[in-house]
Amino acid sequence: MDAAARRRGLAIVLAVVFLDLLGFGIIIPILPYYTRSFPGGTEFVIGLLAASYSATQFVFAPLLGSLSDRVGRRPVLVVSLLGSVVAWTVFGLAEALWLLFLARMLAGAMGGNLSTAQAYVADVTPPERRATALGYIGAAFGLGFIFGPGIGAVLSFDATIAAVDALAPAAVPITRFSLPSFAAAFFSLCGVVVALAFLPESRTPDGGAPRGDRTSAVAQLRAAVATPGLRELLTAFFLVSVAFSGVTVMFIPYVADIYGYTAAQSALLLTYIGLLAVLTQGVLIGRLTARYGPVPLAVAGAMLLAVATGLLPFSRPLGGLLPDLSGLVPVLTPDLLGLLAVLTLLPVGNGVLSVTLTALVSRRASADLQGSAFGVTQGAGSLARTVGPPVMGGLYAGVGYWAPFVVGALLLLPVVALVARLGRDAAAADARPADPGHVR
Repeated sequence: MDAAARRRGLAIVLAVVFLDLLGFGIIIPILPYYTRSFPGGTEFVIGLLAASYSATQFVFAPLLGSLSDRVGRRPVLVVSLLGSVVAWTVFGLAEALWLLFLARMLAGAMGGNLSTAQAYVADVTPPERRATALGYIGAAFGLGFIFGPGIGAVLSFDATIAAVDALAPAAVPITRFSLPSFAAAFFSLCGVVVALAFLPESRTPDGGAPRGDRTSAVAQLRAAVATPGLRELLTAFFLVSVAFSGVTVMFIPYVADIYGYTAAQSALLLTYIGLLAVLTQGVLIGRLTARYGPVPLAVAGAMLLAVATGLLPFSRPLGGLLPDLSGLVPVLTPDLLGLLAVLTLLPVGNGVLSVTLTALVSRRASADLQGSAFGVTQGAGSLARTVGPPVMGGLYAGVGYWAPFVVGALLLLPVVALVARLGRDAAAADARPADPGHVR
């Protein structure tokens, strides 16, 4: 691919990722309420439903990433997007909890295609620009969380449902749960169309490989794990994902229980977080990486995320130290200002850390193992999000509302040490005289 084709491919794959994640974001506001509409749809079941997505993503992310190394990125992206269309359609038509689980698990399996999208970005960008380009994927993720929940909320309005129901065939059930699900399927279908029509392949498929080479996915994954430094990065990904799950899963209960916020107010806070995530990963990360490098930024991001996570349950007392601006703007109470101050740090720290860790993984893996490496790291994060929600939910209910956030902050401290050690090891390796008999 020439330079123009690479730029075009990067823009198109980002559009495809955005469309896919837009559907994921649409489902977020309705998931708890949809689950509770079924007999037995308790909060524990909601946690299991959330974990089921991550569990299948954990299994399939390495497989999809490795498969894309062999057959190419484009076919894997297209097939996985088609799977998402089926998953969200079934989700909207479900008449029993087991169908919700089935659809959610299929969506999680197809959601493993993020590793393929990351590998595509690595294919079309040089190493020195990779952190910036990978930050664009994070920005697309953030945009999905800005627009997706808002679209899901609008599609749940009674007026919207009535208008669509009047136009839809009688055999298609239109409810405040099914309509957002069908919209998610529609956006995934748009991603299929865009990928088929415009996305060029970034990697030459190895279609003529012997059958023995076709079964080497496990060997490729083992090679990715055995790459020096990658094991430490996998550990970091796992710990970050467990810690951050304490925020993502317990944030809404926290602001509802402590602040008394409604679902609409909570959605506005999520939009604020998403907007900051987009600015961090789409605008700031490239400039920061060019100036400071990925390792110092990863250390700083981990420290910032640890501070924000640990401070979150104490944001209300923190607000008591801030000036009362409600006389100027009624909504800007000290309580809200304290919460916004902590929430400002949260997406910045997470955005910087996630992008720089991903860039470090790309640097550690060879060109032939980019898909496998991204698949393994995404799988580690998915495993953590499978374990994290029930653990953090148990801490919230059994210990206290503050527990998942404080424990999450403590889990981030080893990440600081792991990344700092990788930086020291890399610096020491660069300082050693080169072995004339060995090419690095």
